[in-house]
Amino acid sequence: MSWYPYNLDREAQRLVLKYRNDDVIKESHRMRTTVAYGLERFWGEHLRLLTKSDAKEQAKGRYWCETWQKFATIMTRTGITLPKNNVSNHDTEQIQAVAQELWNLSLEDQRICLAVLTQFCDSLVWWTQRYKRREQENVNDDA
Repeated sequence: MSWYPYNLDREAQRLVLKYRNDDVIKESHRMRTTVAYGLERFWGEHLRLLTKSDAKEQAKGRYWCETWQKFATIMTRTGITLPKNNVSNHDTEQIQAVAQELWNLSLEDQRICLAVLTQFCDSLVWWTQRYKRREQENVNDDA
């Protein structure tokens, strides 16, 4: 396995900029933690959040969903095809099929995906911290 950047930092910045006004970018930290539990758990987190009635939770779900979609797009450049998020959160068979598809990836492909996803989430966290600090500094400047 060799390292290739795939513009992870640029894509992470775009996502954080897009979602920072929804006040959900702190989810980046949860994303980074979730990587350790596997691809299927990372993929499925948006389903849980999108079923919530709270608008902020749904915004978090959209952030997770778009992060996965961007990650899946990035991975196609490596020749690894990952499922997209066009699954209903009420269709158990579809959810199981996606999880099975992720479990059926070769061990090498799983390792590559997890390595790239880890770096992608690290970039999300980095940009989250940068924008969070700026917002806090602006509040302190006004005081």
